[in-house]
Amino acid sequence: VRLNAAVLLHAPKEFQRDREVVLEAVQKNGWALRYASEELLCDRDVVLKAVQQHGKALGYAAEELQADREVVLAAVSQDGAALRHAPEQLRCDREVVLTAVRQDGWLL
Repeated sequence: VRLNAAVLLHAPKEFQRDREVVLEAVQKNGWALRYASEELLCDRDVVLKAVQQHGKALGYAAEELQADREVVLAAVSQDGAALRHAPEQLRCDREVVLTAVRQDGWLL
């Protein structure tokens, strides 16, 4: 997993449920979150690590974490376009939008 986070795609389900393996993967490639188990898509620490590495990984997170302001701020800090995965109340949050625009001025 250290060399190629996408290995989770081909890994047995037991590894997709293994928190340590998934954490290692998402720290290398946030997109690896898409191959994590449903349980880990609800794990705040796993999702936070993923979006800090690749903001758009927010789109794979559980709905409640897509609505978590700190998680969304981390995501838009990394990639302003991750704003599209946030719920409306956070897309209307001035600080969230300002953070996204600072990262990617083309958002407006």
